[in-house]
Amino acid sequence: MSLPQQDLDLEDAKEQLLEECEGIWKHVEECQNKVTFQEIETLPATDPKLSLLLHRMKSLTAEFNQWQKRTPEIISTNPDVLVALGKDQLQRLEHDLEMVLSTVHAKNKKLKEDLLREQQWLAEQQQLIDCLDQTEEKISNQVVVFSEKRAFQELKSKMLKIKAYKEEILNALGEFLEKHFPLPEDNGLKKRKTRSSGEQDVQLITLHEILESLISKLINKPHDPYVTISNSFWSPYIELLLRYGIALRHSEDPSRIRLENFHQ
Repeated sequence: MSLPQQDLDLEDAKEQLLEECEGIWKHVEECQNKVTFQEIETLPATDPKLSLLLHRMKSLTAEFNQWQKRTPEIISTNPDVLVALGKDQLQRLEHDLEMVLSTVHAKNKKLKEDLLREQQWLAEQQQLIDCLDQTEEKISNQVVVFSEKRAFQELKSKMLKIKAYKEEILNALGEFLEKHFPLPEDNGLKKRKTRSSGEQDVQLITLHEILESLISKLINKPHDPYVTISNSFWSPYIELLLRYGIALRHSEDPSRIRLENFHQ
């Protein structure tokens, strides 16, 4: 089939190429039919397997020699067909390369964005490290050498203040109790508790002294804070302390009382 000597479009080139391929395929089929209808060589009955292998080796050797002598042939010799097919292949290759280039550009853009973000994060971390270094340097310059003597003096000063405050509170408590809870008097004198005949009278102690003994026992002996009620304790004071929950009786010995744990 002759084609005009001008540029062919792609469809015409494909059609001509298919026609040439069909002609070559028909030629191959004819050769195959000739080989098929050739007389089959009879193998000797002595060792048919060996004869078959030798025959196959000869056939493969002959085919190998033919392929060695044969040079590749171009299916179509029409230059216009080859140009049209080459253009089509180049257009496909160009499209594929453009897609690859677009993908590479997108990846490069993403990598640049990641790089900028990482650089910004690195700069922020570096600023934070510089700030921490400056803070550490300031703190190191402001560190005062610890002195045991100074700490002891400060502790001693605090203890003195606490003792002074304690004395102040106790004095205020004594004045309040002496004013509002005095001992009973007889003709202007503090009353003594009268005992039965043959026993001496006992001098009563103030409510302030009772509370001081209870507080002292609770602080000095917290494991045994009970105080035994003696004859010098005026009964109304004891009842007053028990009634208002200031003091508690021992669960097994009612003659012993203790101060309530107001500090807990």
